[in-house]
Amino acid sequence: MNTPASRPTPSSVSTASSASSPARRRQTIVATTIGNGLEFFDFTVYGFLALVIGKLFFPTFSSYGQLLLTVASFGVGFIMRPLGGIVIGAYADRAGRKKAMTLTIFLMALGCALIAFTPTYASIGVAAPLIIVLARLIQGFSAGGEVGASTTLLVEHATPANRGYMASWQFASQGLGVMLGAVVVGGLTFSLSTEAMQSWGWRVPFVIGMAIAPVGMYIRRHLEESLHIAPEDAKAPRESSLKIVCTQHGRKVLAAILTLVGGTTAAYVVTFYMPTYAVRELGLTPSVALFGAALTGLISFALAPLVGKWSDIVGRKPLILWSRVALAILIYPGFLWLNASPTPAVLFIVLGVLSVGLVAQTVPGITMLPEMFPKAVRASGMSLVYSVGVALFGGFAPFISTWLLNATGSKLAPAWYLVAMTLVSLLGLIWLRDHTGRDIDADNAYAAA
Repeated sequence: MNTPASRPTPSSVSTASSASSPARRRQTIVATTIGNGLEFFDFTVYGFLALVIGKLFFPTFSSYGQLLLTVASFGVGFIMRPLGGIVIGAYADRAGRKKAMTLTIFLMALGCALIAFTPTYASIGVAAPLIIVLARLIQGFSAGGEVGASTTLLVEHATPANRGYMASWQFASQGLGVMLGAVVVGGLTFSLSTEAMQSWGWRVPFVIGMAIAPVGMYIRRHLEESLHIAPEDAKAPRESSLKIVCTQHGRKVLAAILTLVGGTTAAYVVTFYMPTYAVRELGLTPSVALFGAALTGLISFALAPLVGKWSDIVGRKPLILWSRVALAILIYPGFLWLNASPTPAVLFIVLGVLSVGLVAQTVPGITMLPEMFPKAVRASGMSLVYSVGVALFGGFAPFISTWLLNATGSKLAPAWYLVAMTLVSLLGLIWLRDHTGRDIDADNAYAAA
């Protein structure tokens, strides 16, 4: 049994969602979407520039080795996500969601600055890729805390009847960041020569991304905090948030990570690996591939709020279940058609269909995560589950897809990998409770798993 000194009491941790007016909720949506969209712009442009960065920072390897090392360094950023989720999630539960989200803004901008101004391998040798890896680690640490804090804030400003809609803006903002990143990189690729792109053009998106710090700070300064702890409780010693999550909610954590496998693998293969796949394996131009990536971002941004509203009506688990079954059925025929007819039109159709399935499963999934935990450790629980799941199965999905394709010699290998991960992820749903329409603070009031 925990003492009042080890954990805030129900009276000291107030529920902001019940007091949030519609105007406040709209302000929260706008501020969180813009800030989180900027975060994901910074984090994802690296993936869109994989082929260019590989040539500049890993020139001593073959073209396959360059690509493999570049997507591996993309995945390295995800190694730090669990640590970032744990540290920043605990900070969000202790100091508030706003402060945590401000911290992630500056860390992401720092990572962007390092990438933007690092000399290439030709100038400083092996130090160049090492600095790039360091920058990706910083960005991964930041992203690990951002998703947990921002999603928790959105959920806590919602009512039981619209939590799916509110949380959907987390994924919508990711789509916005991906779309903007693809448009910027695609525009540079189309307008610049190969020499100019490799000389300085690839740095432009990271310089733009550095603007995240002042813009994000201004936007998030006007957010309404959803966690309010009495001054005397803030000074009192507290039991570790991570310890509470792991010891009292361990079963939920494991089930949620397993459930996350399907969505996060699909997201990183469809959104980040497919542009590289389209260029390298299908022979399409970089501009076409990046337009396809922009399309996936646009679909995520436009469709996520509608799916969020739908999940508030039909429930989270049914929507996740049937969308994953549909996605598992469609993945292989989509890849088969794309390889048989590698045209821009087919690429856009396949990406569009897969993106709809991705949104339909991810939005209710990302809503379920913070719903599972009590308010005092909600950001920590959400951050831990999401960052570990994404680190293990999302960030290295492009790497695994690239390796499988080379090892098997089959251009359909990524499809089989996606199908397998999608089906495995259904097992976790068995142990998760659907909190749709319920008061999560009453359901989870300091209850052990």
